Amino acid sequence: MSKQGGTIGENIKKYRNKLGISQDVLSKRANLAFHTIAKIEAGATLNPTIETVKKISDALGVSLDDLMK
Repeated sequence: MSKQGGTIGENIKKYRNKLGISQDVLSKRANLAFHTIAKIEAGATLNPTIETVKKISDALGVSLDDLMK
């Protein structure tokens, strides 16, 4: 298995930090539970649903592709 980019969680954290927002703010913007964001970023949720990732990408202002590469 080849290692490409970071994990979805790492990418979410990277873009969230670029915006200077907390996990709590992101969870509110994405209309998701705080623990959902925290678990994805921590790697506890390895395969979040596409709907969840889409909400996060919209809230961060990035494409799905940006989060998944």
